[in-house]
Amino acid sequence: MFGGQSNLLQAIETIFSTYDPEIIAVHSTCLSETIGDDLNQILTKAREEGKVPKGKHVIHCNTPSYVGSHVTGYANMLLGMTSYFAQHTGISNYQVNLISGWIEPCDMREIKRIAKKMQANTMMFPDTSGILDGPLNGKYTFYPKGGTTIEELISAGDAKFSLGIGQWATEEAAKKLEYKCKVKYDICDVPIGLQATDRFITALSRYANVKVPQSLTNERGRLLDMIADMHSYLYGKRVALYGDPDWLIPMTEFLVMLDMKPVYIVSGTPGKLFESRMKEILGEKVPEAKFKNGETADMFLLHQWIKQEKVDLLIGNTYGKYIARDEDIPFVRYGFPILDRVGHSYFPTVGYHGGMRILEKILGALMDRIDRDAPEEKLELVM
Repeated sequence: MFGGQSNLLQAIETIFSTYDPEIIAVHSTCLSETIGDDLNQILTKAREEGKVPKGKHVIHCNTPSYVGSHVTGYANMLLGMTSYFAQHTGISNYQVNLISGWIEPCDMREIKRIAKKMQANTMMFPDTSGILDGPLNGKYTFYPKGGTTIEELISAGDAKFSLGIGQWATEEAAKKLEYKCKVKYDICDVPIGLQATDRFITALSRYANVKVPQSLTNERGRLLDMIADMHSYLYGKRVALYGDPDWLIPMTEFLVMLDMKPVYIVSGTPGKLFESRMKEILGEKVPEAKFKNGETADMFLLHQWIKQEKVDLLIGNTYGKYIARDEDIPFVRYGFPILDRVGHSYFPTVGYHGGMRILEKILGALMDRIDRDAPEEKLELVM
């Protein structure tokens, strides 16, 4: 209530002396923002008083919980990383920065796999693969190997291009890199489904000046084969979705491409681009669709829409399980947070392989419902 400077200064000193990290990342809370704590001034004081050892770093960002959503906070921390570390030496390293949006560690690993297959010179930040999904190998490691190094973050300023993966999460960091280090950028959707993955691979091919290998074309073909085989189970199915705009937009596009009908879509994250993108994707194909984002776009609104006219499938995070149970709707867990199932951090849903994973989960939910509701004489062994 009386300011957090003394506590933060003590915390910085204690953390460095006890845990010896390379970096401490500080973010604010609603109370410290309301009081008006000046994080920049406090961290400057910490450095002047010698509480930050030589060669160590403390970075910060402002994350008042009453502004935007968790995606806003993530974007602010990316901006903080870029502001503190990226340096331009004037000598290009010819790499493409992949600025990662709010996705699972397995998705980051999959995007890196795709880039490696294309032989593209890339550097991803942030990178939680190998950190948040590290193996159990019988040996405890306080700081797991993996992720993005300080040297790599510094090198972002000498890249020839930046590719932001997700508009809401990455654009501000990409803009900062361009302003600070003259690194031009482009923003692409999170590569969920066929079209968004096509665009991502095309963009990476262009900016990294590499060709798309046949192996990725084959992956695309397997996704198309699965879509063609199972189209009859997807056609015309009404879907309700909720979550972060960076995955809702490509997911909606993928569902429309599958000839499904995303009729209700809500996101608590504000941003004018959401409405224009949804209009562009849904257009004449799903004219009855309702969509909304911002403070008043919540689970209650989504539930009311569903009560007015039911859907065949619900897609979103764990909080949707109550609506799914109340309305007896097949439910596919997707997005953040997933608190009651495992696997989301290990099985990617980006890229062509990820598209197959999404399709398998959707088909599993729909076909399980067909089996459950089928009368005895119509329960088929082969569907």
